[in-house]
Amino acid sequence: MYKKNLENYDIILGSQSPRRQELMRGLNLNFRVITIDVDEDYPQNLQCEEIPVYIARKKAAAYKDVLKDNSLLITADTIVWLNGKVFGKPYDKEDAIEMLKQLSGKTHQVITGVCITTVNKTKVFDVITNVKFASLSDEEIEYYVENYKPYDKAGAYGIQEWIGFMGIESVEGSFYNVMGLPIQKLYSELNFF
Repeated sequence: MYKKNLENYDIILGSQSPRRQELMRGLNLNFRVITIDVDEDYPQNLQCEEIPVYIARKKAAAYKDVLKDNSLLITADTIVWLNGKVFGKPYDKEDAIEMLKQLSGKTHQVITGVCITTVNKTKVFDVITNVKFASLSDEEIEYYVENYKPYDKAGAYGIQEWIGFMGIESVEGSFYNVMGLPIQKLYSELNFF
């Protein structure tokens, strides 16, 4: 563990996402994973970064009975945003295909809201990354959805998978944010705990 200020904390990642767990391991912090199912509904009047921030806070609130004096909880939520519309996790194959068709050839935003919580303090932030997709053929989209089954990913894609290798022209901002956790910003914010 590199961050001395965190040595006395029991760091908890409140996430079922294998990608978030992988990214946290990359920081060489001692942490454990606790998962609690939380519905990801949000008020329909929320826009853009308000949505993942709201859900990250909602997830943190679900863990209030788990937190002890030395607990530090990290929760997060990621959405894809294009033309005033939120793209969450696809419901099924057809929904995933439709999402990718809408993202094809366009630049969208990937927005992650993160909530760091202790018994005495809460810090919430968001990170926005611009991602430009090449124009994808129907065959490429169907191949990806059929073979990678991206039903647990906002916007129906994983940047670290085949579609990211062949279909993403540019990324402006945090690459790891697109995977689901803006790990550099998180590391920086942990300085204040």
